[in-house]
Amino acid sequence: MTQILEQKENDREFLTFILGTEEYGVDILTVEGIQGWTGVTRVPSTPEFMLGVINLRGAIVPIIDLRMKFDLASADFNSTTVVVVLRTEVEGKVQILGAVVDAISEVYKLDLGTIQTNPELTTTQAQDVVTGLISIEEKMVIILDTNLLMQDVPIPLVEMEAAA
Repeated sequence: MTQILEQKENDREFLTFILGTEEYGVDILTVEGIQGWTGVTRVPSTPEFMLGVINLRGAIVPIIDLRMKFDLASADFNSTTVVVVLRTEVEGKVQILGAVVDAISEVYKLDLGTIQTNPELTTTQAQDVVTGLISIEEKMVIILDTNLLMQDVPIPLVEMEAAA
């Protein structure tokens, strides 16, 4: 009986999504919601991957394009394009961040012990936020650390969100 409880404590659910031909996953406990793409208010002098901000239930939320952040080929937004709203922690403060992805894939329950730590195979900015890889149903899923996604978002924008 103890072994079954230990295994369940080591299980975690991950929301997976598609970017190009790859599938990525984030801990579902960091997901605040998913919404269709509706556009953003552009903020001048921000990094290219920063599309702008949206007002989400009274909070100003920075929106990033993960394709741009990870140096992937651009793609037109379509009916499957969504914003995954994530709760992140920056310098001990909880922040909300929206990440534009091509499509939602699945929710998987995974044993944390089966996630292989980042083998540092990539040279893109994605490597900085990749915590590991896991093989699921004959495909490789790249697991991301949502806390690290916010690290390049300009500080005034983070402060603006915190004040909202």
